[in-house]
Amino acid sequence: MKILTGIAALLLTVTTGYAQADTNKLSISRLTGDFYIYSTYNEYEGDRVPAHGMYLVTGEGVVMFDTPWDTTQFQPLLDSIRLRHNKRVILCFATHWHSDKTAGLEYYRQQGIPTYTTVQTDELSRKNGKKRAEFLMTRDTVFNIGQYSFEIYYPGGGHTEDNIVVWFTKEKILYGGCLIKGAEAENLGYLGDANITEYETTLKKVQKKYPNPKFIVVSHHNWTDINSLKNSIKLAKKLKKKNHH
Repeated sequence: MKILTGIAALLLTVTTGYAQADTNKLSISRLTGDFYIYSTYNEYEGDRVPAHGMYLVTGEGVVMFDTPWDTTQFQPLLDSIRLRHNKRVILCFATHWHSDKTAGLEYYRQQGIPTYTTVQTDELSRKNGKKRAEFLMTRDTVFNIGQYSFEIYYPGGGHTEDNIVVWFTKEKILYGGCLIKGAEAENLGYLGDANITEYETTLKKVQKKYPNPKFIVVSHHNWTDINSLKNSIKLAKKLKKKNHH
């Protein structure tokens, strides 16, 4: 009986562990090396939906990609990073104008963290009453921070007209944001601001430019499955066909 009790206790621990993780407002997982995925949650069409962002720990400090969707988690994320890595966040990028990416821009700017978006994102944020960044990128840009280098790339309209992706050449990590959906996704999600005719072309440009990523980070689905970009291209192709009929 002891063995059975042990297994039962273990199962109980595992289950409650999952339950707790699910109700947490903020979770942080290591992607690889100095790359971490943080997740916050919000309500969308009656469901509790995760939004994944990423941060990178460099010798200079921490670089954050996108801000928490849950507005109560702006400071807890900074605190968690400081506690875990004993470093400050020194840069923050948002990959398109929707609130699941930009909500914390103003807050972080007030904390003295330089915040960045493209000019196009800033224009759409202004029009739609969203939070805006302090610094604007006018073109695709390569950043060298500490020992790391990454490229900001605008492939064209898709999920929104302004969505950008981030590529880490050495590590072959593609941070796709909301442009790329999960490998298990059955549709392309919210399309209210999407470019349906260009979506497939835009995704194919990303695939061609970065052909062999080791990791593809997506915003609202499982980011451990590398087939997310392939699946998104298939979904975008189907959507385009449907709209042409």
